[in-house]
Amino acid sequence: MAAALFATVCLIAACGLVYELVAGALASYLLGDSVTQFSLVIGIYLASMGVGSWLSRFVVRGLAARFVAIELLVAIVGGWSASLLFLAFAYTEAFRVALYAIVTIVGILVGLEVPLLMRLLRERFAFKDVVANVLTFDYLGALIASILFPLVLVPHLGLVRAALGFGIVNAVVALWSTWLFRGVLGAPRALRTAGVAVLAVLVAGFAAGDRLMAAAERGLYADDVIFARSTPYQRIVLTVWKDDLRLYLNNHLQFSSRDEYRYHEALVHPGLAANPAARRVLVLGGGDGLALREILRYPGVSHATLVDLDGEMTRLFTQHRDLAALNGGSFRDPRVTVHNADAFTWLDAHDDTFDFIVVDFPDPSNYAVGKLYTTAFYRLLKRHLARDGRIVVQSTSPLFARASFWCIERTLREADLATAPYHLYVPSFGEWGFVLAGAAPYVPPDSLPAGLRFLTRAQLLPMFDFPLDMRPLPVEPNRLNDQVLVRYYEKEFEQINR
Repeated sequence: MAAALFATVCLIAACGLVYELVAGALASYLLGDSVTQFSLVIGIYLASMGVGSWLSRFVVRGLAARFVAIELLVAIVGGWSASLLFLAFAYTEAFRVALYAIVTIVGILVGLEVPLLMRLLRERFAFKDVVANVLTFDYLGALIASILFPLVLVPHLGLVRAALGFGIVNAVVALWSTWLFRGVLGAPRALRTAGVAVLAVLVAGFAAGDRLMAAAERGLYADDVIFARSTPYQRIVLTVWKDDLRLYLNNHLQFSSRDEYRYHEALVHPGLAANPAARRVLVLGGGDGLALREILRYPGVSHATLVDLDGEMTRLFTQHRDLAALNGGSFRDPRVTVHNADAFTWLDAHDDTFDFIVVDFPDPSNYAVGKLYTTAFYRLLKRHLARDGRIVVQSTSPLFARASFWCIERTLREADLATAPYHLYVPSFGEWGFVLAGAAPYVPPDSLPAGLRFLTRAQLLPMFDFPLDMRPLPVEPNRLNDQVLVRYYEKEFEQINR
């Protein structure tokens, strides 16, 4: 009996933390800036738990029945939280209201659970043993949840099914509790009937998890969703309309197959064509293999190393027929080596040098990505650059995110690199920018590879000229301990979305 009671503590702690992690991850996916989203979710959740603990003092009768009822409420609200939030984001303008309301309700209910359970256990065990064991198993449950969430739940179940799955656990705990506390429950049959009903609703939702997610994503994306998967790092979605294949990461467009060649030709060829002796090339990010496709046009390139954090991305663009065709089967080229690792730690652990380095990360919309645009990162990158080598960095839009663009350029200069910023128009994105950097000033190439679809030598030189509304602004460099770039980016894109 004691083991069953303390296992209950462990399970409800795991459930509560999973709902918190689901809310934080989902907010990060949809709103960006994981530091802010997790900080707000954790703060509101913990404060709400405190409110729940304070409210528990007013529950003076029927403790066991109240505990079971609260478990069922947690199961319903927490279990359906991810589904409701995805639907709120897709079909309403009240996502933040829904997010913080759900986090508050779940926090209050979870805050009620442990004090009530401790008061129930006090009748069976010495108070000091109750406190010691309940807190021990509460923390143990939180540890189990924190390990399972990134390693098992997100990659194998996704956020919707993870929440529903732990809602099922809460419902089972409620039913289990009607047996554990059967001696003090006045009307166990009504609670058991309610528990079975809640369990049935959650199991049905779990079985229909893919359809629920598809319904939400139909509201998020104008085109048909042909692939969607959550990884420990991001939500990957592919859509198609006629011949236009689009990739979205965390709801942000990464490319359209109709015009991605403009972006990737501009990313690679101005820098790589200027160094005909380049043999070893490094790509950081670029898990779609499209930058690799352009790099492999050069017969002199003997080895290309790609480092991308998300193994699911590189597998998808290796194995999916249409995506592999889009990148020209670049991942199957014998010259290519792929490492699924964090770029910062990979660079720190290796001593290789490269003649050309492509930095193709997502926009710096949060601090996790922003660290890859800092002076510390660029100085580390410089150590891996051959004497005559050059780096190119995708640098967001110099028109819509002007301060962000010039902050990236300033940060590269702060790392003692000579810079050559340039830009072009990509229909799917608008005006887009890049920065070339190296030890010596940039000299444009005399020629470009044959077979390009967009870039010519005549088009190349005007790309380095900026009109008045895209000229440099006075900005600070982006440092690891003070990521001003993320703040610039957030402010600029908030203005666009108003």
